[in-house]
Amino acid sequence: MPANLLKSERQQRILQLVQENAQATVAELSRHFGVSEATVRRDLEELSENGHLRRTHGGALRAEQAAPEPPIYQRTTEQAEEKRRIGQAAAERVADGETVFIGSGTTTLEVARALVGKRRITVITNALNVANVLAGDPNITLIIVGGLLRPSELSMIGHLTEQALKELRADKVIIGIHAIHPRQGLMNEYLPETMTDREIIRTGTQVIVVADHTKFNKLSAAFVAPVEAIQTVITDSGAPGDAVDALRQAGLEVIVV
Repeated sequence: MPANLLKSERQQRILQLVQENAQATVAELSRHFGVSEATVRRDLEELSENGHLRRTHGGALRAEQAAPEPPIYQRTTEQAEEKRRIGQAAAERVADGETVFIGSGTTTLEVARALVGKRRITVITNALNVANVLAGDPNITLIIVGGLLRPSELSMIGHLTEQALKELRADKVIIGIHAIHPRQGLMNEYLPETMTDREIIRTGTQVIVVADHTKFNKLSAAFVAPVEAIQTVITDSGAPGDAVDALRQAGLEVIVV
C-alpha cells in the first residue's frame, strides 16, 4: 500500500479494513499503509471521535449498530432487574410538587411504577402504558399528550404531539433512548419519532436519560440530539466504562446503579 495516500483516503481505507475484519491493531495498520504508528493512532482517534469505529488499547473495533427493537410488550423481561433499579433511582430524583415528563419505553415504565406514592406531582406523558400505571394515583395530576399512536411502543408521536408539547413545561424530563454514544449523541431507529423526541427534550429544565447497559456505544439511523442536550444519565453497572468516563468528561452526571 503506498504511503503517500491523502489523509482522508487513508482514513477511509482504515475504516473499510476495520469494518471488514471487525478489528485491527495499530501495528497491522502501520505496516499495511507504510506510515508510522503515531500517524495511525491519530487517524484512529479522529475516526473514533466521529463515531465511525471504537478505539481500543492498541487498535480499534468496528462500531456497533444498535439492533432493531422488538415491540414494547416483548421487551418487558429484558434486563428487567437493571431497569427496575434504574427506574427507582430516577424516581428518587423527582421531588414532591414537581412536574415531570415521562417518555415511552420499558425503562421509563419502571420510573412510573416507582413514582407511585409521591405527593402533589404532575406527570406529563405521551405513553399509554405510563398513563395506565399512574391513572389511579390520587396524588398525581396526569396530563396525557395526544397524537398519532405508534402501536409497537404504545406512544403518541407526530405533529399533534409536538404542538401540544410546545405548550407544556416540566421541571424534569425522563426519557429512554435506543442508542447513546458519547460523541455521536442520542439516536433512535424510527425516523418519524425523531422530531417528537426533540420536542420532548426541549420541554424540560433538566433532562434525564434512563438507559440500561445495552444502549451504550451503539449507533442508529436517526440522530435525536447531542449528549450536551441532557444533564443526567442513569444506567446499570454493566455500562461500558469508556462510555461512562467520556460522558462525565463531557460534563454529564452519570449515575450507575
